Amino acid sequence: MFKALPGRWRCGIRWPDSCAGPRGSDGVKLSFKDATRLFQVRPGHRFSLGRHDPSWAGAGEFKGLRRDELKQRAVEFLQKSTDDLAGAQELLYASDVHSVLIVLQAMDAAGKDGTIKHVMSGVNPQGCQVFSFKKPSDEELDHTFLWRYSKALPERGRIGIFNRSYYEEVLVVRVHPEILERQKLPAGKRGRKFWEARFEDINHFERHLTRNGTLILKFFLHLSKNEQKRRFQERLDKADKHWKFSAADLHERSFWDDYQAAFADMLQHTSTAWAPWWVIPADHKFVARALVAGITAYSIRRLGLRPPAASEEQERTLAQARRQLASER
Repeated sequence: MFKALPGRWRCGIRWPDSCAGPRGSDGVKLSFKDATRLFQVRPGHRFSLGRHDPSWAGAGEFKGLRRDELKQRAVEFLQKSTDDLAGAQELLYASDVHSVLIVLQAMDAAGKDGTIKHVMSGVNPQGCQVFSFKKPSDEELDHTFLWRYSKALPERGRIGIFNRSYYEEVLVVRVHPEILERQKLPAGKRGRKFWEARFEDINHFERHLTRNGTLILKFFLHLSKNEQKRRFQERLDKADKHWKFSAADLHERSFWDDYQAAFADMLQHTSTAWAPWWVIPADHKFVARALVAGITAYSIRRLGLRPPAASEEQERTLAQARRQLASER
């Protein structure tokens, strides 16, 4: 695979030597520029989801590892990236100027919950909040489709995570257009122009947020149909995973092709210069977690955050406190 990220990729993810590529190789480095080329959806360009391999894991040898080996390696490189993310989050909170919104979208069983758990394991819980949006209430249906999401946005200094988000309004709603009947919309056609208008609304909404200091990081955890089947089967076969199984998820699997088309259209039309999408290979959970952690930490660092400087009055207060402590016996 690759061994280490260079200095300018400050997230500091280090991949185990045994994952660095063919035996005897020292591995290669993956810069943030490389990650952008491989995984970011280029704004304004034609996009094909089929060109992104959900099982990507670098060198071919790596794909032959057993799952328990993959899991073991996850601990090694995730620890370093989560430590760096914790430091970045502390600066974010101290500066109190920016906020971070992380959007996670994926097919069922792609690992959204696990990604949140592992990537945010070192973050101060006081500075992070997670929202999972369920079926809209009657009150929410009496407002625009973005209203309930705007109420959950992170305040300055905090990281907010949307485990599914307003993008459901151009995904599940598009695959199941009968949902629109409950949204009390004005009469009109629900064809191509309708969905393009929703893309435009989302882009303007995110533009407004970024102009006011919110860093938006959008990750699509790209899972293959075969891997989803394996994970569903595991939930059926293992007693300790039965609670994860949902018949509704299995039902939605029958709409796989419709969802893939909806995701591809969404990714192309809502990946912007101010809020680009990242297509994260998710067949190997630890690869997805490492990439999300690294991209998040590096992106926060790029804000150039610094601890707030003390004012003259605060300096006087600090000096007085030093004298008081020094005088104690």
